[in-house]
Amino acid sequence: MAPFGVLASAALAYLLGSLPVGILVARLYGRDPRQVGSGRTGASNVYRTVGLAGGLATAAGDILKATLAVWLVRFVVPFDARTLAEALAALAVIVGHNHSVFLGFRGGAGGTPNAGALLAIAPAWFVPAALLAGGAWLVVRIASVATLTLSAMALVATLWLVVDGVRPPELLVYGVGQLALVVWALRPNIARLMRGEERRIALDRAHRRGEAGEADEAGADRSASASGALAEDDPARDGGADREPRA
Repeated sequence: MAPFGVLASAALAYLLGSLPVGILVARLYGRDPRQVGSGRTGASNVYRTVGLAGGLATAAGDILKATLAVWLVRFVVPFDARTLAEALAALAVIVGHNHSVFLGFRGGAGGTPNAGALLAIAPAWFVPAALLAGGAWLVVRIASVATLTLSAMALVATLWLVVDGVRPPELLVYGVGQLALVVWALRPNIARLMRGEERRIALDRAHRRGEAGEADEAGADRSASASGALAEDDPARDGGADREPRA
């Protein structure tokens, strides 16, 4: 029964993680975060797309779905296998968020569902980790830095709990695994951070609108350029269709 419960809870966690909260929230504003900024569906890019209220709603929904996914383990898995099942469910919900079955296996970077998983697994560590990550976000205004900060805190939390004897070593499956998943998802961001080119998030509403408008205008410019190129290749444009062939 235990192996089935572990696998079933992980599968359910993946489906919960796949719920595209950011897409659903942004649609209330008539927008799509996949067309703005990083193209991800997490809270930071929804904030960039529709503003603070939408970003906070997305963060709350993503945290809730992850917390729920881990808590459900306690109802389907026996106690002796529960820690491993919680760790796998936490990883599965992050994978679902980053590679949603409902979005063609695309999604976010895993920051907010990771916070929800940490809330369920180590609730005493949630507030310090969230405050530290939120402080990093406010100071440097770079979402990837905040996500990496929270992920590092989650690893520290699991190491502390295992070394202190509070939780069994299986908890490290979550601690190490979540860091690996987040770093993998943020590979392009980490490369830009190392080059000093990572995008910062503006805190004023007008600039956010400007970013979104800029993205829309860039798309319109690309479409216009493509149309112009096609027109230039059309021989009828310069009367080429009426020219007589040379002898």
